[in-house]
Amino acid sequence: MSIEQASYYSTTAYRSDSIPKQQPSAGRSWTRSFTKMRLPWGMTQEVAPEDFLHEREPSSLRLQETWNKEREAKKALGTYIPAPYEHVDFHGKEDHERFRFSLWSKRSHFWIYMHMFGKWFFLLGLLPGIFTLTVAVAKLEETWIEITQESFRSFFVWYSGVPIACWAIGSLVLRYLPSLWVKPSRGPIWELNRRTGLVTVFDYKNNGEYKKNGTIGEVTAPFYEFDAYISTTPDRQGLPVNVLYLAHRYRDIVINFRPIMPPGEGELLCALWDFIQNYMDTSRPLPDLPRYEEFRHLDPVTADFDRKVNRNPRLWIDMDDKDYKHCLRVLRTRIDEIDTFQRPNLMARYVEYVD
Repeated sequence: MSIEQASYYSTTAYRSDSIPKQQPSAGRSWTRSFTKMRLPWGMTQEVAPEDFLHEREPSSLRLQETWNKEREAKKALGTYIPAPYEHVDFHGKEDHERFRFSLWSKRSHFWIYMHMFGKWFFLLGLLPGIFTLTVAVAKLEETWIEITQESFRSFFVWYSGVPIACWAIGSLVLRYLPSLWVKPSRGPIWELNRRTGLVTVFDYKNNGEYKKNGTIGEVTAPFYEFDAYISTTPDRQGLPVNVLYLAHRYRDIVINFRPIMPPGEGELLCALWDFIQNYMDTSRPLPDLPRYEEFRHLDPVTADFDRKVNRNPRLWIDMDDKDYKHCLRVLRTRIDEIDTFQRPNLMARYVEYVD
């Protein structure tokens, strides 16, 4: 490690080639509460959940670059007017130093769900309603006008009227009344910090109840003291649902990754686990994803790697659609062929597992 790198990263930063010996793992209540499978450490592949590529496509990167240039030009001229809520801290952050996750406030979720569920309940109920009305007109002796009026009173007002009203009201609020729904949550939920190598879970409760004085507790531990688990539980139909968790080896500290990776196939969750390890590992560069391109030069290990391989600093932002689709196909293939369940657990060299 160079002098620059040593001064940038904390002594607690995680390196896959320098993991300290640890105490034997302890029994924890969480590990006995679920049907679970512990995933192995090490031998990671260059993979990430497919959504991580979709969320920052090259076209969106170019659009953001244009906005940034226009903003800086207006600031230089003194004509820049900040966008509404531009300076509001929504607590989430993802760059070369930290992956900090937060949720929207309950108020925000209320209006978003009203719009979303109103829209889909209306659309899903519309076709069956039209079909039922058509069959009724064809079979009954009443005129189609009378049947339509009766159907509207008995069916459409409740089964279509209410959803379309929720859809309309939700759309109105989301589009024109941001003061009613744009509200950050109290704070972040968890953070993975590449620079320090620490995992932080933010605590808002005291003995099961939310703290009233506004303080936010922080529970922090080194990344290498956590293990990844795939927990399998049945859904309402009895079908298995897989969720990725990160659980501390010695205390009941657990991160549920369901908000960023909905329940799905094990391969996708394994890809997320490989991504997390690669992101936190300062013996290697940041994962080469569109979301990190603007930060790569700020991370010393990544900047040094990019210089050595002569990586184009605008690889993603200048990528055309054909090459981008090829990258997506390659990523899908890597996810489908991921070998996580066949790997040895390299962390077993440094810790004795008792569960």
